[in-house]
Amino acid sequence: MKPNEVREKSTEELRKMEVELKEEIFRLRFRKNSGQLKQVANIGKSRKTLARIKTILKERSRESVKEAG
Repeated sequence: MKPNEVREKSTEELRKMEVELKEEIFRLRFRKNSGQLKQVANIGKSRKTLARIKTILKERSRESVKEAG
């Protein structure tokens, strides 16, 4: 998912996606360690998307604190 696509989503949607991606990464790592995962690159893609989501959530929280204070 590209950064522009992530920025278009609401904060609630991003939080939901964050939880889903954490679960997906866990499942992918579990499958990798058991030898069932063929495309290991999916783990990296999911981690990168999760990092983008966390970054944007952090930016939004800083903006809200800046506006409040």
